[in-house]
Amino acid sequence: MKEENFFYIDNILHYKISDKESLSFDFLKGRLFNRLKRIEHESLFKKAIGKNKAQLKIFDATAGSLIDTIIFLKLGHEVVACEQSKILYRLLDDAIFRAKKEYNFFEKLSLINSDSAKIIDSYLDSDIFYFDPMFNKSNQNLKRSGLLQKISHILRHESLDDTSRLIFEDLLKKKYRKIIIKRPIKSDPLRKENINYQVKGKAVRYDIYINSQSS
Repeated sequence: MKEENFFYIDNILHYKISDKESLSFDFLKGRLFNRLKRIEHESLFKKAIGKNKAQLKIFDATAGSLIDTIIFLKLGHEVVACEQSKILYRLLDDAIFRAKKEYNFFEKLSLINSDSAKIIDSYLDSDIFYFDPMFNKSNQNLKRSGLLQKISHILRHESLDDTSRLIFEDLLKKKYRKIIIKRPIKSDPLRKENINYQVKGKAVRYDIYINSQSS
C-alpha cells in the first residue's frame, strides 16, 4: 500500500488504481447511495434474517463495499463488519465518517481492519454470521461491475485471498445460531447438506444455516 496513492477530491478519499482509475466510497450520493434505496434488497434481507423484531448482533465477515452491512444497520441491527484490506478499510472509514453526519444508524457499526479468521472467535455470541464471498473472477458479474473489478484489483494488489469459505467451514464446527451466505443465483451452495432454507432474488440468493442445538 503506497501512501502517495491516496488523494482527496471534494473531501472524498480516493485510492489510485491506475492513471485512469481510482476507487472511493460515498454513501451520501451516487451509485452506492442509490443502491441503498432499493427495496428489493431489504425485503430479501428481511426474509433471510427471519421474523425477529428485536435488535440483533450481526458479524459481517466480508465487509467489501459495506452495502449489505448498511442494509442490516438500516433494519435496526448492530453490526461488526470485518475487512482485511487496509486500502478498503481506509476508504470505507472515510465514507463512514462523512455519512455519520446524515445517518445515525452508523453509530451501531463497528468496522474492523482484520482477517475474520483471527477475530471471529471473539464474536461467537453473534445472532447472525454473514458471508459474501467474492464471485469467481471469471464470473460475468465481475465483468459488468466496475466497482467489483476495482475491489478485486485492490485485493490482488495486497495479495489477499478470499478465505470466507474456510472461515465458514470452521464456523460450522463451533457454536453458532445462524449463518447467512450470499451467493450468485445459479452457483452451488458452499455446503448443501446443512442448508435450512434459501431466499432467492433475480441475481443472488441467500443460503441460511441454523444451528438448532445453539442456545
